[in-house]
Amino acid sequence: MRIARDLPTLRAEAERLGPLALVPTMGALHAGHVSLVAAARRAVGPGGAVAASIFVNPLQFGPNEDLSRYPRDEAGDLAALEAAGCDLAWLPGVEAMYPPGRATTIEVEGPSAGWEGAARPGHFRGVATVCAKLFLQTGARVALFGEKDWQQLQVVRRMVADLDIPTRIIGCPTVREADGLAMSSRNRFLAPAERALAPRVHAALQEAARGLAAGQPAAAALGDARAGLGGAGFVVDYLALVEPETLRETAMLPGRLIVAARLGSVRLLDNIAA
Repeated sequence: MRIARDLPTLRAEAERLGPLALVPTMGALHAGHVSLVAAARRAVGPGGAVAASIFVNPLQFGPNEDLSRYPRDEAGDLAALEAAGCDLAWLPGVEAMYPPGRATTIEVEGPSAGWEGAARPGHFRGVATVCAKLFLQTGARVALFGEKDWQQLQVVRRMVADLDIPTRIIGCPTVREADGLAMSSRNRFLAPAERALAPRVHAALQEAARGLAAGQPAAAALGDARAGLGGAGFVVDYLALVEPETLRETAMLPGRLIVAARLGSVRLLDNIAA
């Protein structure tokens, strides 16, 4: 596996490798990321190569969010990528991604409104800007994202379509622990008692989905799920049924159930089809 830390090296390696499938990450890799590398290999096909980026993007962290606390493990991440069969790792520094004098960001309306967009103002501006740069820097033909961050996936898809960026976006199913907890780099911050409770987030979504499928009104199904999480000690930021692409709230099926709930210092996100 080759490693690039500056743009000229990245572009030389990308040209040498041929068609690229990109897995954008912020590091602290887990089995979900590894599954994206495998999916990228399948997506790019024979004659193509897989690249992964590791960049903790300061632009998507708000003023009250601790950028320095985000977990980092460069050596472990590079070992995991190489073991997974990644061909190229792109590890830019902040100065390489955002050089002095930069004056451009990307604002995606529509699917960025509400939910994470409301809870974390400016977050999706940072996501859209860094993803556009990664796609253009690498020339990736395809990029793969996990579905755990469902709203993010829809924002990136909207941006690529609106700006005619020739990178095909593939969403891959959320990878879960055996008890249903969606894998996340932040799960390592859960205390043991919190980790035991954390799977209830996914269980609450499943319960709501069963109620909706049985004909229960959306308000009742969602209210029951919120109450269940609140009673278990979670602080629920939102739990809603939305249109899958637009993220507009709906009471109609099919839809997407999305949730953000805080447990101690950790904010857990999840979603399922409904």
